[in-house]
Amino acid sequence: VINQPGDMTTARFFEDGELSFPAHVLRHTGSRAAIVFRGENGVRTEISFDELRARVAEAAAGLRAAGVVKGDRVAAFLPNCPEAIIAMLGATSLGAIWSSCSPDFGINGVVDRFGQIRPKVLIAADGYFYNGKRFDSLDAVRGVLDRIDSIQTTVIVPFTGAEFDVNGIRGAMSWDRLLVPGAEPDFRPMPFNHPLYIMYSSGTTGVPKCIVHGAGGSLVQHVKEHMLHCDLGPEDRLFFFTTCGWMMWNWLVSGLIVGATIYLYDGSPFHEDGRVLWRMADEEKLTAFGSGAKFLSAIEKAGVRPGEEFDLSSLKTIFSTGSVLAPESFDFIYEAISADVQVASISGGTDILSCFAGGNPMLPVRRGELQCLALAMDVQIFDDEGMPMVGENGELEHCAAIMHPVLGKPMRGNVGGGKALIPSAKKLGIPGAALDVPLGFKDAAFVRSHFDAMEVRIPDAPRADELVLIVVVTDAGRPLPRIGGLKKEDAKCEDGLR
Repeated sequence: VINQPGDMTTARFFEDGELSFPAHVLRHTGSRAAIVFRGENGVRTEISFDELRARVAEAAAGLRAAGVVKGDRVAAFLPNCPEAIIAMLGATSLGAIWSSCSPDFGINGVVDRFGQIRPKVLIAADGYFYNGKRFDSLDAVRGVLDRIDSIQTTVIVPFTGAEFDVNGIRGAMSWDRLLVPGAEPDFRPMPFNHPLYIMYSSGTTGVPKCIVHGAGGSLVQHVKEHMLHCDLGPEDRLFFFTTCGWMMWNWLVSGLIVGATIYLYDGSPFHEDGRVLWRMADEEKLTAFGSGAKFLSAIEKAGVRPGEEFDLSSLKTIFSTGSVLAPESFDFIYEAISADVQVASISGGTDILSCFAGGNPMLPVRRGELQCLALAMDVQIFDDEGMPMVGENGELEHCAAIMHPVLGKPMRGNVGGGKALIPSAKKLGIPGAALDVPLGFKDAAFVRSHFDAMEVRIPDAPRADELVLIVVVTDAGRPLPRIGGLKKEDAKCEDGLR
């Protein structure tokens, strides 16, 4: 299942496994709606599962004709429209890697991101609508092309319906011209760990950092969350207010895997005085509604009481993320939106493209709290000294959980501060050397940085100091290599390891 489980930088799951992420997304068929799009300007379009499958095949054939092959990057500068999902599935079916930004990022924001990944194809819209106004995107596209020379083909989606000029746009073609009518689906299996998405850090400490997510891990996480934590299935109508530049877009798309109809909205969520999304929830009979916590707080301050103006009886879950959902917002939801709904305040991140903690349809909702940790996520909170805490603010950390056949219980691949007693590895039946000197956090970091090692916290050890096991893997019959030029304290640690 996994090799090198103690090192997140080299660990790989199911190395011999293959899958097609788009094939799983498109596993459902029929005339039932797969995607429903609603725009701020009143436009509504609907695409069935069969139609979606056909359009993905046509887009994939067009991208293949444009020279896209396995490992190429396809970038999108698009509103939250069906074409973004179609292009993503078409590109990834060829083994290309998808990355997207919303059209409000501006030239510098796009170049800071796409300039690092050097895409072969850029898919953009002619413009978008926001807060009652139309905004042009093509000048920004020209600016991006001037600064990213790897882009060979630029596909323009006629999103606003207005006439537009493609002069000065390198390799320009229309969306309709990209599609190859009658093309058959070709879902090529890729390695389990093949890159699927490139996401980005916030950019608050410099240029945004690229974060690559594999197909298999993304699939497993999203299926787990949609089926188990969210209790979604083919009878559900799922909406989350997002743009193509937020990880919740990727999360929303995966709702198709469980057969749910997903709803896209592009525009201002405060259109119609903050009522546009609730009108959609009423008219479309949504069963799951998601937004940022700040949106819920804003409509409360604006005096909007959706449950009194719209029929929201179909809603069974309201998701909130992006920031902490305040206890007062729980009160507002139950008083002004629906008294009979599960409030699922979820916490995740772009770094894992999924959730650390989330909803649970089998547990009660408690005011101001997240319901539970996500399944298979070994989440802990640490203080500044690296010690675990409960009931206080600290640093959230996901510690890789590993089942060891000797101990028979999860062993957490993380070490905290303070002193630690290191027992003999041989007593636990683990091949390798053991360190029998007191360790602190810095010592453990030294071992991990120089050797193929894993630090394991042993919970509830019968000592005042925390018990930590340091396992160092060695080649059979060969001594550990010497490391030259060490500081005195590190040399002592190395001697103890021997």
